[in-house]
Amino acid sequence: MYDYFNGKLVFKAPTHVVLDVGGIGYHIHISLTTFSQIKDQEQCKLYISFQVREDSQTLYGFSTEGERQLFNHLISVSGIGPNTGRMMLSSITPEEIQSAIINGQVQVIQKIKGIGPKSAQRVILELQDKLKKQGPDALIPLPIAKQSVPEEALTALVMLGFGKPQAEKVLNSLVTSDPEQTVEQLIKAALKRL
Repeated sequence: MYDYFNGKLVFKAPTHVVLDVGGIGYHIHISLTTFSQIKDQEQCKLYISFQVREDSQTLYGFSTEGERQLFNHLISVSGIGPNTGRMMLSSITPEEIQSAIINGQVQVIQKIKGIGPKSAQRVILELQDKLKKQGPDALIPLPIAKQSVPEEALTALVMLGFGKPQAEKVLNSLVTSDPEQTVEQLIKAALKRL
């Protein structure tokens, strides 16, 4: 529903901020990782994860797209709610969490407050393949600069759920055979080969 909010930081705490966007103050829960990146700013942009439960509607904000993406992966695991996901991102960096999940390091995940051995194993079991598919640079923010046609097609294929290395290989062969294809033509041709 919401992608990001960009506005003036009216209030900052290690657990939440109030962001004034167009005269409306939004109470947004944040991780310590995000707090450390925005604590000296007066204006900021937070990527939003809007969580709706029976008894609440809560905004969670992250300074990078990658951290939000990891948060959404974490809360997709049964038994990991938004508060636990935020706790995980506050305890260790998103890069350390991603590395621990990909490498199956249960003890690293288990060190986080509120995560027992079974929860740590479940997180790794459910997310290891997803994070491996995204590749090691999944947490690096996407460049704002205009993407080339093959890069745009690759981004679309990865968002559709295809592994980055596999999609890259197919796209490279398609671009070599016909470098003048549009993004749509590349995606359609790639879908036939993947």
